[in-house]
Amino acid sequence: MQIISDEYINGFKSFIEKHDFFLVIGHKEPDGDCIASCLGIAGILKNYNKNYQLLNAGPFKRVEIAHYQEFFTDTMTFLDENERKSTGLIITDCSELHRVGEIDGDLKNLDTYIIDHHLTSDNLDFNHGYVNPNAPACSYLIQLFYEKLVGPIPAEIAKDLFFGISTDTGFFRFISNKCDESVDIMNACARLISYGADPRATYNNINNGKPYSTRKLLGVLLNKAERYLNNKLVITYETLDDTKKYGQDGRDSDALYQLLLSSKDVEAVVFLRQDTPSTCTGGFRSLDKVDVSVVASKFGGGGHKNASGMSTEGQIETLIPSIVKEFARIIK
Repeated sequence: MQIISDEYINGFKSFIEKHDFFLVIGHKEPDGDCIASCLGIAGILKNYNKNYQLLNAGPFKRVEIAHYQEFFTDTMTFLDENERKSTGLIITDCSELHRVGEIDGDLKNLDTYIIDHHLTSDNLDFNHGYVNPNAPACSYLIQLFYEKLVGPIPAEIAKDLFFGISTDTGFFRFISNKCDESVDIMNACARLISYGADPRATYNNINNGKPYSTRKLLGVLLNKAERYLNNKLVITYETLDDTKKYGQDGRDSDALYQLLLSSKDVEAVVFLRQDTPSTCTGGFRSLDKVDVSVVASKFGGGGHKNASGMSTEGQIETLIPSIVKEFARIIK
């Protein structure tokens, strides 16, 4: 992967120097990569003696990120017109303003810089950001910006960035050995370890401490799983009654995807959840050749080739046939 060019490094530096105050925000329902990316940016801003506010609409459902919630708020500090002119908005780990969710305050029309690694987006301005869909995690991009703009990374931020990279790569399961990109990311992680990141502690943080109810729910979701398209696609779902019975916290969808994708002939997996009587969220995962972002984009979502998500109006029973129809276009 080409290291971030001096043009982008200098562009981000100029953006930082141009403003007095910053709002730093990632996507709603944050994951480890989103949280770590925001914290990494905060570390850069501290070194430039800039004031900032970390925003996130939440909810912080994942066990491994729950303790980070105290650093974020969903209420934007009040800014008068003159203060808005000197405020910079930094959006990371997503490129669409609508994906940040409900924030109490007006984020529109602020001078904005985007750092992201998602392929699908509708709001890109490469004069005010850096987007690299070949990067396996946004935290990796933040690491490169930090090292170029500041230098060696303090241990606590190194731990956060290593955590972010680990979550988005499935603790490196999704790293390919077919190109130089895998070498770049592993070298970057080696530097984070040299700064103080702890791989074993990070792995335990990601995988341990799940509520027992999530183990029970995992069995329910496996029982509901159905195969389509000559067994190449698997879809399972969580109903409102399931959520009521097993709770909303500590989902272990990664384990679900691993189990189903390891099944013979399976090339893609979809996990749907009925969040309200009229809205659903969905997670899409696949093996190498199936681009699930194509399907996710049809339902208002997006993401990576092998890992995407969506949030849409609808009910599970009507969404499943539509999703199968879209996958039929790309699974042969």
